Amino acid sequence: MEILLASRSPRRRELLGRLGIPFRTVDTGHEEETYPRGLNGGEIASYLAGHKSDAYVEPIGSRQILLTADTVVWHRERDLGKPSGPEEARGMIRSLAGTTHQVYTGVCLRSSRERRSFVAVTDVTFAPLDEGEIAWYVSQYRPWDKAGAYGIQEWIGAVAVEKIVGSYFNVMGLPLHRLYRELKSFSFPGPD
Repeated sequence: MEILLASRSPRRRELLGRLGIPFRTVDTGHEEETYPRGLNGGEIASYLAGHKSDAYVEPIGSRQILLTADTVVWHRERDLGKPSGPEEARGMIRSLAGTTHQVYTGVCLRSSRERRSFVAVTDVTFAPLDEGEIAWYVSQYRPWDKAGAYGIQEWIGAVAVEKIVGSYFNVMGLPLHRLYRELKSFSFPGPD
């Protein structure tokens, strides 16, 4: 099979490469990340992954699977999203420090014959952080493209993440174990 990865995320490309399955990136033309009011973290991630899949209108080959995903950092009943700049990033990390939050990744898989979606969740507990640590991380790593304003694979993950319950890779943006199991179960017609 070949995966059509509809994502600009370098982390998702890196993670998918670990599975050893041939893939190439495609563009859906989907830019908007809005969703209906009243959804919770997992529902938001699922909705956005499905919306991205729907935006891809090219034909999918008989041995191809389109993969779309969206990751949501959910804390105190709200989606933290991607920060607009340093002040918002510092505020997000300040709110996460010393608490536990959830990271949801919605994944949509679509072949020429079927469509499947799932959501993975990971609980992440941050240690308390002081203002100097928060400011240093934001200035050094500039986490503008990361939900919740942090990357677990970066310095902050090493010094602030006390505990995770669930998939580490989910926090990076793609729950590899679950994704691998789902991909294995897809059926394809005979050779082209």
